[in-house]
Amino acid sequence: MKVLRRCRIAGLALVLCLPARMLPAQKKKTGTTVITGATDRAYWSNLLYKMASPVILNLANGTLKKNMPVEVPPGARPEGYEKVTHLEAVGRTMAGVAPWLALPDDSTIEGKQRHELRTALLKGIANAVDPSSPDYLNFRTEAQPIVDAAYMAQAFLRAPKALWEPLDTLTRRRIAEEFKALRTRTGAYNNWLLFAGINEVFLWTIGEQPDPVRIEFARRKIQEWYQGDGWYSDGPSLSIDYYNAYVIHPMLVDFFKVLAEKKRIKQEEYETVVKRMVRYAEFSERIIGPDGTYPPIGRSITYRTAAFQALGMVSLMEKLPAHIAPAQVRCALSAVMHRMYDQCNNFDTNGWLVLGFCGHQPMIADDYTSTGSLYMATLGFLALGLPADNKFWQDPATDWTSKKAWSNQPFKKDYHVTY
Repeated sequence: MKVLRRCRIAGLALVLCLPARMLPAQKKKTGTTVITGATDRAYWSNLLYKMASPVILNLANGTLKKNMPVEVPPGARPEGYEKVTHLEAVGRTMAGVAPWLALPDDSTIEGKQRHELRTALLKGIANAVDPSSPDYLNFRTEAQPIVDAAYMAQAFLRAPKALWEPLDTLTRRRIAEEFKALRTRTGAYNNWLLFAGINEVFLWTIGEQPDPVRIEFARRKIQEWYQGDGWYSDGPSLSIDYYNAYVIHPMLVDFFKVLAEKKRIKQEEYETVVKRMVRYAEFSERIIGPDGTYPPIGRSITYRTAAFQALGMVSLMEKLPAHIAPAQVRCALSAVMHRMYDQCNNFDTNGWLVLGFCGHQPMIADDYTSTGSLYMATLGFLALGLPADNKFWQDPATDWTSKKAWSNQPFKKDYHVTY
């Protein structure tokens, strides 16, 4: 797989293109550079660090609200967004980096990045729920915090030893109180049911009394909205977009995992939602074009690489179907990242994400989107939670399905499944 590394984004001390002496060794073959799994991983980790560090480091320093721009869709006023956008940035970033930060420290450049961000995030979480902090985040008003608390909850569920257990007793108690305060509001009759449900099961895992009605309503309705062949409708009607990846499959699997552990559902129910996510992940892998592009369809396309959260999560769980090699997912997702983040400037001069899909395109932002919303993009990096010696990173580069299909190679036919 040929990849041209480019340095086009300024504003942070650490950029994607490291000096050659700092990059993992590359194999050479007949004068052509072959990118290895190690160089792919270095690219991913540097990109995720670049994306997440403005949010995490500013939160740790109590300067998130001061320094984070609040870009909104054309014609919108920022006042209403300012009440919710900072929690959006924090919750979504936490959910994306959690598996990566859960890895143990080591002396590599990546290990030092993880240690820095983990240490800063623990400090930042304390600031986020401290009423005396300038970065005290809003859980108490508006409906939107239900959503972004849920991503924070998902982060704690994904990396409890890294992000929950090290917190001091006062911070834990404050987090529990903020989450319980969310019960004064409700949200939309769609994927929002999952947000309320996962907030409650998170409270359950930390010894608080959950609201069984919110849990049961989410459990029943999401299953009723399953349409077949790996697709859920987002509410009563089907939407062709990426919400099955942004929210539904990954959050439902994490939600049901807790319910199974608590004996609220049978293990078979959990295994069924996992199988459905695996099936959806097959579609996700197939839509990545030979050049790393994918269709900009549906709502919220400004969430960028979050469109591949389900594929990354299936890879992280090591549950890819036998016909999809881990290395082909690595190569496909690397191609997406290079296409999106090298060839389009998605960051401003201070390293914050800008409204758009591939570059600054504010006119395509939905009316609920602001700067903080964009950090959903970190959810596309879940496979970084696999250690560097995993076959996902170690196996040789492999063509993905569409690249095989468009280059006269054999590839597996696709058929409907019934679970």
